[in-house]
Amino acid sequence: MLKIVRVYLSIVGPLGLLTAIVARLRGVTREIAVTPPGARHPVFLRVPSSDVPTYRQVFLRQDYAFATDHPLRVIVDAGANIGLAAVYFALRFPDARIVALEPEPGNYAMLARNVAPYPQVTPLRAALWNKNEAIDVVDPGVGAWGFRVQTPDGTAHVSTPAFTVDTLARDHALERIDILKVDIEGAEKEVFADTSAWIDRVRAIIIELHEYLRLGCNRSFYSGSSGFDHEWRRGENTYVTRDDVIRELS
Repeated sequence: MLKIVRVYLSIVGPLGLLTAIVARLRGVTREIAVTPPGARHPVFLRVPSSDVPTYRQVFLRQDYAFATDHPLRVIVDAGANIGLAAVYFALRFPDARIVALEPEPGNYAMLARNVAPYPQVTPLRAALWNKNEAIDVVDPGVGAWGFRVQTPDGTAHVSTPAFTVDTLARDHALERIDILKVDIEGAEKEVFADTSAWIDRVRAIIIELHEYLRLGCNRSFYSGSSGFDHEWRRGENTYVTRDDVIRELS
């Protein structure tokens, strides 16, 4: 609990912490505006929720930081949540085109709001999947920030469009994807089961694996990304890349 209090104080300050405590006692959430380092525009976080520790991961711990000597032109953010990683990438790579997918309606509304100041970011209410179809995402009991695909014991079903990577690339004219960032709560098991139609156009992948949620996620990912040359971990993310397109920070 003390650690959580310190995280809130470091990001939203005493007033934000008080807002979160009152909101929790009332069983509601409130929004707080926080301006990331180097940004001119704030992002909006829900309190209490996982938005605040996620902000810490993205902007303070910099879990998506890497070195590169190459211009990055296209980034796909699958499982964009409220858009914090998309904003981080937009700030660091202002010339890159970023497509951000989020299936859950509340998260998507926050995503669209947070990336509105960045015209290079295209938000989509959609999920990455192994077929082009409408799918159900469900809340397994952890709130809007933890919606998953086809969880048997979940509640609060929400239908959303879902696309394969190759369909997404075709529909948005993405000849090459420099960074494919994936945080899709276990659906990586299906997405990476057969990558033959699209993996050659992807230069690097940043993925949070969820083997603890669904057995087989790790095996599926590593089988589907076997052609990548380098691998490392940073925070909760696994990085794989071709030809030193991106590099681990020393």
